[in-house]
Amino acid sequence: MLFRDDIPRSRIAQDLSGRAAGIEDATALKLRIHQRLLDLLNLSLLDKTPRETLRIEIRGAVVQLLAQERRLLTVAQTDQLIEDVLDEILGLGPLEPLLKDDTVNDILINTHSHVFVERRGLIEATEVHFQDTAHLIRIINKIVAAVGRRIDESQPMVDARLADGSRVNAIIPPLAVDGPLVSIRKFSSTPIHMARLVELRTVTEEMGKVLKAIVQCRRNVIISGGTGSGKTTLLNALSAYIDDRERVITIEDSAELQLQQPHVCRLETRPANIEGKGEITQRDLVRNALRMRPDRIIVGEVRAGEAFDMLQAMNTGHDGSMTTVHANTPRDALSRIEQMIGMAGLDISPRSVRQQIASAIHVVVQLERMEDGRRRVVSVFEIVGMEDDVISMQEIFRFRRHGHARGGSIQGDFETTGVRPKLMDLLSSRGLELPAMMFAPGRKSA
Repeated sequence: MLFRDDIPRSRIAQDLSGRAAGIEDATALKLRIHQRLLDLLNLSLLDKTPRETLRIEIRGAVVQLLAQERRLLTVAQTDQLIEDVLDEILGLGPLEPLLKDDTVNDILINTHSHVFVERRGLIEATEVHFQDTAHLIRIINKIVAAVGRRIDESQPMVDARLADGSRVNAIIPPLAVDGPLVSIRKFSSTPIHMARLVELRTVTEEMGKVLKAIVQCRRNVIISGGTGSGKTTLLNALSAYIDDRERVITIEDSAELQLQQPHVCRLETRPANIEGKGEITQRDLVRNALRMRPDRIIVGEVRAGEAFDMLQAMNTGHDGSMTTVHANTPRDALSRIEQMIGMAGLDISPRSVRQQIASAIHVVVQLERMEDGRRRVVSVFEIVGMEDDVISMQEIFRFRRHGHARGGSIQGDFETTGVRPKLMDLLSSRGLELPAMMFAPGRKSA
């Protein structure tokens, strides 16, 4: 039985009766009926009951509760109320329509009364809101509990993920002064491939061919860019070119990579428990991954001392490894990695660190989210060695801006720099030929 027999519905109806005076907020009505249904439902059967069956059963209960409350709704309003109640019971309440909207890339919740979304790279306000702070915190707890994490006054910040891989960050009072703040970075159920990035003009078709060859010939790649520039999306696209016969290990703070190979081992960090014990860091996982016989190691993002272990992996037979880093230019990306290695607490001279970086990393791809909301690969650099104490780099492709068009879109061209990549010889030796004319000086990349 979906509904419990030990609580008479008449008692629930009596709790609702007498509250129909005046016109109430639809959200309050939805949440009140939701709470009463939770008293009636046999919660152990929810996961085993098909959604359509749930809808039929709940419709009868909702209609009865509405009648007892003397609320007259149209069929459409009743259907919408039932969907909202189902979202509250099975999903994430007011967030469900936004999560189902494929045009939404990010959901930004600024307290219970303000919800913004990002569409096509631009932020806009929505009509979505929560009833109160308690309602929002209940949804946050539902998200974090699903991945075995917690959020409370003793640990008021948390990283989590949704079932579809979407990344969630939440912060609550006392750190969030005005109320809970939540950021959700959505990920498509079907990963974006290079062809789609070409269609979006994030890269050109020729640049895509070069990046494909770089991955196939097992060069180590760093993807650099600012927040929301599309680093993880590009990493997912590049991973499609990894041979299915290779064993790939991914390491992330919150698992969001969507690799399509059959032999992928996914690892995720773990925060400390309420006693401050049991934390497993990315550095711990990178060290452990080296014992798991990987062909490639992919770290979602390097932030601290794990950068040193990642370089060690790249230098000890795990060619073709990839990671991302927050930086505004390729040169800044290398500087940040150097600083992260310093965070590992190792007594290594700056020159030795740079030698490690120059020998381990082969290509740096720089992404940028521009003012018009579009993401573009603005530079592809190859690392060619050391000159004295400086890491030598040469740019292969770049995006040259010309100005703004009417409507605010940025005008520009992807072009070659005229530099013949050093890795061309390696590509040729592995049967991956690229036309020499592709790298002619000043040529517009198509």
